Amino acid sequence: MHVLQRLYDWTMGLAAHRHALMILALISFAESSFFPIPPDILLIPMVLAARDQAWKIAFVCTLSSVLGGIAGYGIGYGFFEALGQPVLEFYHAVEKFDAVKELYNEHGVLIVFSAGFSPIPYKLFTIASGVTQMDVTSFALTSLVGRGLRFFLVAALLWKFGEPIREFIEKHLGKLTLIFVLLLAGGFALIKLWH
Repeated sequence: MHVLQRLYDWTMGLAAHRHALMILALISFAESSFFPIPPDILLIPMVLAARDQAWKIAFVCTLSSVLGGIAGYGIGYGFFEALGQPVLEFYHAVEKFDAVKELYNEHGVLIVFSAGFSPIPYKLFTIASGVTQMDVTSFALTSLVGRGLRFFLVAALLWKFGEPIREFIEKHLGKLTLIFVLLLAGGFALIKLWH
C-alpha cells in the first residue's frame, strides 16, 4: 500500500507540473497507437488538481488520443508488417486477427466507438481500422465521439464532485487500483474471447 500511495502522490505532483498538459497529450497520443497505459491515469489527477481547467484537460486528452488513433490507423494501413504485427504479437492477438477484419467490414463504426469509450484496448482497434482500410473520415469522427464522450464524462464527474471524489480515491486507493487493473485485464480478456 505504501508503494501505491507514493505512486499516487507522484502522479498528483506530475498533474500539477507546468508541463502536465504536454505530458498528458503525449501519453494520450501514445496510448492510442502502442502504449499500454490509458491516459486516465493522468487525466484524473490533473482534473482533481485543477478543476477549473477540466474542459481544457479533457479537450487536450481527446484531441491527442484521436491524433494517436490516426497514427495507429497509419500503422495498420501502411506499416502493418513492420510495426502493427509486433504490437499484435505483444498482445497475443495475431491468430484471430482475420476474424476482426471481417467484423470491421460489417460493424467498423460501432466497434471503433465501443473501443474508444470503453476500457477495451483502443490501440488494437486503431491498427485494425488501418489494416481493414476503414474509411478514415468515419474512423476519425467515430474516434472523436467515443474518446470525447469518455474523457469529457470523466472530467465532468470530477469537476462536479471533485473534492469528495479525491477523498474517496485517497481513502480507497488500494481497492480502486485493483479495480482498474481488473478492468484493464478484462478489456484484454474480451479481446481474446472476441477472437
